[in-house]
Amino acid sequence: MLLSGGVTCAPGTGEWITEPLRCVQRLYEESGALPGWEQKVTNYFQEKIQENQSCWVPSLNDVPLHYLKPNSLVRFRCMVQDMFDPEYYMGVYETVDHSNNTRALHLGKYRDVADCKPQQEVDLNSSRTVTAERQTFYCVPVPGESAWVKEIYSSSSQAKVTPSTSYVPNRQKRSYDEDDDEHSSTPTEQNTDVSEANVPKRQELESQKKPKEAPANSAPLDLNFPLPEEKGPACLVKVYENWDNFKVNDVLEVYGMLLVEPSLSFINEDRDSLAACLDPAESMDTLEEQRVHSPPTSLVPRIHAIIVQKLHHINPLMPSTVCETDESKQCLASFMAELSSVRSELLGFLTHALLGDGLAAEYLIFHLISTVYARRDVLPLGKFTLNLSGCPRNGTFTQHLNRVVQQLVPTSYYLRMTIENMNRLRFIPQKDYNANRLLSGILQLSSHTSLLVDETLLEQGQLDTTGVRNVTALGNVITWQKVDYDFSYHQMEFPCNINVLVTSEGRSLLPSDCQIHLKPQLVPPNMEQYMGALLSAVQPSLLNKFRIYLSLLRLMDYSISEDVTKAVEDDFVDMRKDDPQSMSADDLHRLLLVARLLSLSCGHKSLSRERWHKAKQLESQRKSRLQDQKHFGGNEL
Repeated sequence: MLLSGGVTCAPGTGEWITEPLRCVQRLYEESGALPGWEQKVTNYFQEKIQENQSCWVPSLNDVPLHYLKPNSLVRFRCMVQDMFDPEYYMGVYETVDHSNNTRALHLGKYRDVADCKPQQEVDLNSSRTVTAERQTFYCVPVPGESAWVKEIYSSSSQAKVTPSTSYVPNRQKRSYDEDDDEHSSTPTEQNTDVSEANVPKRQELESQKKPKEAPANSAPLDLNFPLPEEKGPACLVKVYENWDNFKVNDVLEVYGMLLVEPSLSFINEDRDSLAACLDPAESMDTLEEQRVHSPPTSLVPRIHAIIVQKLHHINPLMPSTVCETDESKQCLASFMAELSSVRSELLGFLTHALLGDGLAAEYLIFHLISTVYARRDVLPLGKFTLNLSGCPRNGTFTQHLNRVVQQLVPTSYYLRMTIENMNRLRFIPQKDYNANRLLSGILQLSSHTSLLVDETLLEQGQLDTTGVRNVTALGNVITWQKVDYDFSYHQMEFPCNINVLVTSEGRSLLPSDCQIHLKPQLVPPNMEQYMGALLSAVQPSLLNKFRIYLSLLRLMDYSISEDVTKAVEDDFVDMRKDDPQSMSADDLHRLLLVARLLSLSCGHKSLSRERWHKAKQLESQRKSRLQDQKHFGGNEL
């Protein structure tokens, strides 16, 4: 079966993918419009998806928009970049057929445009109209998603784009201006959205639909991706239930109806008095706000969500819900049986990547599996920002290290810490009141993103006000795991969970939880060839095990028994007796964190005396190396 001639669909999948609105209408009619019919719709589609048929649902992450059939079921893996104001729509509306004066009720849920025949008109004065509320999320592809994640998700999808001589795409991407000039509405389309921001602009009859031309100097529509050079579709996701469960920066998987409707991009000047009275805030809208909140659907399609799932990770090699099903438990038990050998292989791989430095490789593993597991007042517990000092200048080594990290983690970003970038780039999201939207910034990242800050590129220069603010923002992420979004008149604190790795020549200018000085055992004559050979030598199956290992250990629970806690306390007292300066409260906190990460890296959910002593040895070696470097007074590379 072909979706719109361009996407292959599973034989026998039926109309739940190709005509989901028809399924919704049928369930609505079968329930007699009684309360609870919405839950039946959700249950129906959940059952279909759980029957191992989710792979047959086309994904906007993989399939070009112009190959997808409007009003078909799609899925989208995304991050919530912004939340617009709630909007009101006609959940049930009544039409009048002017040919015979008959009236009919229609379901308006999961639609933006009324489904009317040419001779029908929506009766906006009908007492049978049911007004409902929904929330709109502005969603973008997950920032910094690694290429291997995209490839695995795409290869697992059964909804493939296939060449078809019978299919001619009719919704190619256009600029905002082109959409305004070329798109037109049909007399059978009337908007069912009665929100303050949307309805009166689009719910007129054909005679009232006179699009306002965009200014000739209108800038291209900014899709508002947090990271530069990101690609992929941005979508307006309409959420109908439980939207309070989601927040900005959450990663979601959305299943819903795809709407690509040209009329929604129009901004109409002329409207009757009835339409105007439906929109008391119309006079407060700016053209820029209308442009941002009602962009062309060829650029920003709408998804009317039936199912919205919050993703705790986006590693496609792991079950989305670890330890919640028998199948996932079996997979977990099987992997844990070989975890020790996987750790050994990963340690060797990272040792080679760090030019033979095994101690630095241990700490890099700790960094990669660290996560904020709790917050005590304002203090985030579990974070492990690592400063890898002793790196060569000019960023060559760090760039190749970033290639290695990208191959291991699902999301990452390489930040070149130059004076120009610090003064020019927007790190902190900022509220644009004129357009009534949140302008994204580099630090608007999803949880567990690896942020590699390359300080080896930093040259002498002057930071301006923006640069100072950006450095401060980076420090807040490292120390407090929070980003203070700029709302002009005030700042709003957004907690985050970002793994920050800072490479530097000497000690970093930025704060860190731990500094490890790189001590190479070899200096390759050609760094690019060396790192390329390292990455090509590792088997894909082993690389996948590394990826599972790092993602899985972040999700594991951890505890310390009472007897081990007592032993640690006694040990701390003894160390303070021998040398009060050798062990501060901060040192103890770091040592406990290293012991936690060492235990988890070995697949153990609790701390033992043996691993406590091993953690002490590692910390002793790390501190000794830093002392040697101070005496040496320079860098080894």
